[in-house]
Amino acid sequence: MSGRSAPCGPQEIGSLFLFEKLAPEQLERLCREGRVERFEPGPVYAQGEPAACFYVMLEGTVVLSRRVGGEDVEVSRTSQRGVYAGAMQAYLGDRVPQVYNNSMRVTVPTRFFVLPADTFADIMQEWFPMAVHLLEGLFLGSKNTQRAIGQRERLLALGSLSAGLTHELNNPAAAAVRATATLRERVAKMRRKLRVISAGTYEPETLANLIEIQERTAERVAKAPSLSPLEAADREDALSDWLDDHGIAEGWRAAPAFVQAGLDLDWLDQVAAAVDEELLPGAIGWLSYTVETELLMDEIQDSTTRISHLVDAAKQYAQLDRAPYQIADVHELLDSTLLMLSGKIGQRIEVVKEYDRTLPRIPAYPAELNQVWTNLIDNAVSAIDGAERDGGTLTVRTAREGDRLLVEFRDTGTGIPPEIRDRVFDPFFTTKPVGEGTGLGLDISWRIVVDKHRGVLRFTSEPGDTRFQVLLPLTAPSPDGSPEEQS
Repeated sequence: MSGRSAPCGPQEIGSLFLFEKLAPEQLERLCREGRVERFEPGPVYAQGEPAACFYVMLEGTVVLSRRVGGEDVEVSRTSQRGVYAGAMQAYLGDRVPQVYNNSMRVTVPTRFFVLPADTFADIMQEWFPMAVHLLEGLFLGSKNTQRAIGQRERLLALGSLSAGLTHELNNPAAAAVRATATLRERVAKMRRKLRVISAGTYEPETLANLIEIQERTAERVAKAPSLSPLEAADREDALSDWLDDHGIAEGWRAAPAFVQAGLDLDWLDQVAAAVDEELLPGAIGWLSYTVETELLMDEIQDSTTRISHLVDAAKQYAQLDRAPYQIADVHELLDSTLLMLSGKIGQRIEVVKEYDRTLPRIPAYPAELNQVWTNLIDNAVSAIDGAERDGGTLTVRTAREGDRLLVEFRDTGTGIPPEIRDRVFDPFFTTKPVGEGTGLGLDISWRIVVDKHRGVLRFTSEPGDTRFQVLLPLTAPSPDGSPEEQS
C-alpha cells in the first residue's frame, strides 16, 4: 500500500532521535533521496513481501504483527514519534533474505519518512562504515551462535529422551525375551507329555475330557481376577494342600501359577472328577504346562503391547506424522513427554498428575509445546536433584484460568534465588554446571509460548516450591475472524 507524498523538511526529520546527530548536509540528502508519505488507516506492508523501504514514523499510530498459525498476532502498538520499521537490515545485502519479517498497519492517519531500501543501505555503508561492520558481525555472529547453541540444546534434549526411551523399552523387551525362552521350554515339555499320554492307556472319553478341561483352563487364564497379596497367599496354601492330599509331587511348585491363572479348589475338583485317580498326576502336569504357556503368552503380549505404546508415545512426542499446527490434547502431549523423560526423572522423583480432563483441546503447535514441557521438566528434575535429599516430587497440573488453559509444573527442589529471578528468561543464562546447560531452554520456551502461541510463561519460587506456569489460549479465530472456542 502506498501513501500520499508530502514535502520533506530537514528540520522535521532532524528532530527525530534517529537523525538528531546528523549534519545539515546529511539531512538535506535524506530529504532529497527519501520522501514523506501520509497513510490512511489500513495496511502499510505485509510480512513476507520484499523489504523495499525503511519507515520512520513522524506522527500517528502503528501496529506491528506477525503471522502465527494462519492468523496475525499483534506484537507492538505505539504512537511514539521516531519509531522505525521495515527494511532495517538492508545493509546486509543478499546475505540474508530481504523481506519484511512482520506486518505493519496504521490505525489513524499517519505520516512516515520513507527511505528506499537500496538508498538506506548505501547511506549506512557510506556514513557509518565501522558501525555497519559491527552490526554485520553482531547480527550474523548472533545468528550463528544461536543456531549452534540451539542445536546443542536439541542434542542435549535428544540425549535425555534417548536415555529415557531406551530405559523404558529395555524392560518390556527383556521380559519378552525371557518369556519367549521359557515358553520354548514349556512347549518342549508339553510335546514330551503328549508323547507319554499318546503311548498310555487313556480312554478316548478321558482324552476328550482332558482337552475340554484344557480349553476351559485357557479361558480362565484370560479372565483371571486380580487378587491382593494376602488373598493370593491364602489360595496358594489351599491349592498346595489339595495337591499334596491327592498325591501330586511338589504341588507347591504348581500352586502359584494356578493362582495367577485364576484357578481354585472347585477347578481342581472338576479335574479330579474327569479322570481316574491313577491318571490325575499326569493330567495335573499336562494342565500345569497349559497354564504356564498361557501365562507366558500373556506376558509376551503385555511386553510387546508396552513396546508398541512406547513407540506411539515417541511418535506423539515428535509429532512426526502430524501437521505443525493443529487442535491438540495437552494431556496427550504431557504424557508423551513424561514418558520420554522417565529415564532422566528416575525412581527417586515421584510424578503426580493433577489433570482436569474436562479441558478442551486447543489450537497449538504440539511438537513445540513438547519442547517447552521438556525444558521445564528437565529444569525441575535438576532442581530436585540439587536439593541433596532423597528424591522429591514433580507435580504436573492442568486447569482452566479464564479463557486460557493452565499447565503448571511444581517441584520441591532448591528454588530460584531472588537475585537471579529477573534473568532466568535471558538467552545463554544458566545456573547448571559447565557443559550441562546452554542457557537457551527458558528463552526458547518463552518464544514458543509467548511469541508463537500468544500465551504467558511465568513462575514463582521459594525453596521446596517452585512453579512454572504456562497459559495458553483456548480459542482460535473462526472464518469471520471472531474468537471461536475449541471443544
